[in-house]
Amino acid sequence: MPKVTINGQQLDAPQGINLIQAAEMLGIEIPHYCYHPGLSIAGNCRMCLVELQGVPKLQIACNTRVAEGMVVHTESPRVKKAQAAVLEFLLLNHPIDCPVCDQAGECKLQDYYMDYDRQPSRFPLGKKNKKGKALDIGSGLMLDQERCILCARCTRFFDEVTRTSELAIFERGDHCVVDTYPGRKVNNPYALNVVDICPVGALTEKEFRFKMRVWYLHRTPSVCGACARGCSIDIDHHRGRIYRYKPRYNPNVNQWWMCDEGRHSFKLLQGENRLLKPRYQADGRLATEGWDTAIARAAERIRGCASQYGPNAIGALVSAQATNEEIFALKRFMARAVGSTVVGGVSWTPVGASPDDNFLIRGDKNPNTAGLKAMGLLENGLGWVAGLVRRGQIKVLILLRCDPVRILGESEFMAWFGALDHLIVLDCIATQTMAFANQVMPIAAYPELDGSFTNFEGWVQRLRPAFDPPGEARPALEVIGALERELLKVEWNYSAASVFAELAQAEPAFEGLTLEGLGAHGARIAMSRNGSGP
Repeated sequence: MPKVTINGQQLDAPQGINLIQAAEMLGIEIPHYCYHPGLSIAGNCRMCLVELQGVPKLQIACNTRVAEGMVVHTESPRVKKAQAAVLEFLLLNHPIDCPVCDQAGECKLQDYYMDYDRQPSRFPLGKKNKKGKALDIGSGLMLDQERCILCARCTRFFDEVTRTSELAIFERGDHCVVDTYPGRKVNNPYALNVVDICPVGALTEKEFRFKMRVWYLHRTPSVCGACARGCSIDIDHHRGRIYRYKPRYNPNVNQWWMCDEGRHSFKLLQGENRLLKPRYQADGRLATEGWDTAIARAAERIRGCASQYGPNAIGALVSAQATNEEIFALKRFMARAVGSTVVGGVSWTPVGASPDDNFLIRGDKNPNTAGLKAMGLLENGLGWVAGLVRRGQIKVLILLRCDPVRILGESEFMAWFGALDHLIVLDCIATQTMAFANQVMPIAAYPELDGSFTNFEGWVQRLRPAFDPPGEARPALEVIGALERELLKVEWNYSAASVFAELAQAEPAFEGLTLEGLGAHGARIAMSRNGSGP
């Protein structure tokens, strides 16, 4: 490992990294615009100039690799003068519209001006070049050419990552603009990643524009639940409302990127269809009731059914929308509190959903199919449980994040499940199955949960609650725990960490893992019990 010295600090640097990366390892910032670790080196912004001892000219840190004995200065007078000059050049034609720019608060032009420049402009305001503003260029992107500093991150993303090349730099000199080709719009399912990597306010997202100032937003690390990829994300939220998902770097799963479909998937979770109070069937309609009454009602039905028909007359179905902890807790509840072995798993994707691509998108629109499989629940699924109900062997059924009416259709559902005496639905949004339920219990959605998902490659990743669930909704673990307490009159610890600890002991695939130990990038589970990968 080459030994380098940066601003007097020594570092044994990994071979092949550049000076920006080496400086970051020492907590030293080298300002940069065009450099991005997921893209090729362009070296065109010149903001990362540094002084190398023994080298007469300043060098760009983004394209200078560490070498043995290298001595680097990032704060020398020559470097500071160059940084100020670069910023003055970039700001010559930049519009003075920070108060109305969506990038305000997370703009590297603002930040670097305050840190490395702070000099008045010598260029008259009326002489600035006028370029296009608020241009709709497709795929939910808005382009402001006046704000662009020509870092070429966006063009490189479309050239190198999506390979669609919808954007390019046209014209010459200070008339250069980023734009689409004539008669063509941006049209690809990863387009909004260029908003994330744009260091200024040139590219903004139409859906987020003017919705919320970023300094009001709180950020919580989580996992996208829109497909089996399970991209690592940050949830940006304010007062119990999600405003955007942003990709979070994970070298094992999604690197720096995410698809636009997943980016907007949170809208379904905070619409008018959110379930806010427990309900029960009364005179042909679903009336509201309190949690104590709802838990007592469900426990009474389960107890009575088990007494009359035996414990296996109570069944449960859990979908791959549930977390690892919810799946295991329901499975354990059925065995420990009910005495039933009838627990099935469901992984279903609607017809017409976007298929697998050669990048991130997965055709399986469930975040935890691999978790269901690792716990052995996909071997017995919807068809198995439906057959038991149709033969009269199951009288009470619990559904956790499962909507069989949507899967089967109403008439088919009635043909298979019409013999039920009591149907209990635990879900976060209104489903088609709700109309046939005897009880509906509102539970938290995954952005409101502590827990984990297992993606299609077996990476187990941590969910963290961004805020409390709305209304009277509760985490599913609390609801399952309350039912168990009512049936057994024993208090159990139903925290996500406690359930995961039991899961790791009971399920061989998760052996040795802890919820806290998953860290920022997750951990990969062992082979599933059927001998194939999860």
